[in-house]
Amino acid sequence: MAPTEAVKAEAAAARPVRKSSKLNDVCYDIRGPVLTRAKQMEDEGHKIIKLNIGNLAAFGFDAPEEIQMDMIRNLPNSAGYSDSKGIFSARKAVMHYTQQKHIKGVDIEDIYIGNGVSELIVMAMNALLNAGDEVLVPAPDYPLWTAAVSLSGGRPVHYLCDEGAGWLPDIADMRAKITPNTRAIVVINPNNPTGAVYPDEVLREIIQLAREHDLILYADEVYDKVLYEGVTHTSLAALSEDVLTIVFNGLSKNYRSCGYRAGWMVVCGDKRRATDYIEGLNMLASMRLCANVPGQYAIQTALGGYQSIDDLVAEGGRMRRQRDLAYELINAIPGVSCVKPKATLYMFPRLDPKVYPIEDDQAFIAELLEEERVLLVQGSGFNWPHPDHFRLVFLPHEDDLRDAIGRIARFLEHYRKRHGTD
Repeated sequence: MAPTEAVKAEAAAARPVRKSSKLNDVCYDIRGPVLTRAKQMEDEGHKIIKLNIGNLAAFGFDAPEEIQMDMIRNLPNSAGYSDSKGIFSARKAVMHYTQQKHIKGVDIEDIYIGNGVSELIVMAMNALLNAGDEVLVPAPDYPLWTAAVSLSGGRPVHYLCDEGAGWLPDIADMRAKITPNTRAIVVINPNNPTGAVYPDEVLREIIQLAREHDLILYADEVYDKVLYEGVTHTSLAALSEDVLTIVFNGLSKNYRSCGYRAGWMVVCGDKRRATDYIEGLNMLASMRLCANVPGQYAIQTALGGYQSIDDLVAEGGRMRRQRDLAYELINAIPGVSCVKPKATLYMFPRLDPKVYPIEDDQAFIAELLEEERVLLVQGSGFNWPHPDHFRLVFLPHEDDLRDAIGRIARFLEHYRKRHGTD
């Protein structure tokens, strides 16, 4: 080989392969660096209590048996591609569900079945955004929303939810952050990570902002059945008939079927001006060919069958008992407070900065993992701007929950002593 060729080959071999710059502003710490360390610790033989993700099956919450049986029975029909938007029976069931939620004007062609809601969120952003377009996303948020906006070339702009008002969106802050580049508002209701459920008057205020500024509404309603103490949920689309609204939901949480990857997206409201956008959605849906077909066969049975989630969230139900216990134990820790979640599988406690002077909340969570073998997600992982919160999943059985929160309390006691704030 000639010297110049050898030099070129050596240079090429040494050149690092770098990730896309589109990932520079993407964060998904629910499965981030601290989880990587937790896996290393497990490989070393340590038992880790994982309170980082709402993976219901890992805590003994099984999918309803009739859903499992329907998928099994339909496996012989599931080997081929389906329609790119989904099988007819699944979309028909979703259409009926929108009617139960008082959403008007939805037909079969407005419904897209996806490999979970996550795929559909990314698809919806890819179809909409050009470089520099802005989307209002709540803080705290489910971080996939922020990531999807960034990956699609847009700019996520975070509006604050007010902890002092039960984590309801701060409408004034939302209004102040609308610019000529704003294309849409994301509403996560019931909210992950806070467990808040938004009253109709707040939803109407958000709709009015969208109406005034010609914005699209994206409504993430995945936890609309995981409701406590008689709280009711109103779909944003039931109130926004004259505003283009895209609603997301699925089987993962309400039906304990995370691994089935069966979610849906519904285009509703003022669809007349969205012909080109809908064409983009159809194009992207076709490019991925279809959602997994066995999971689609679970949708009709789930939506039309016995709603066992109602038993789990009722007084005395397992989810309700665990929420109440976690809330009691967390609030008993000095310097820790928490708004009681009205929905979902999570709570978002606050660490008083005077008691816990945290500078880097990811390092704080990593330290907790090393000392107590408990895995949480720091508040900044949900795009919360201050290092003073964390998300806790209250899915473990009550004895395990007592153990886990006891370990958190012990770590925090040691932290207070080390920093002289006890």
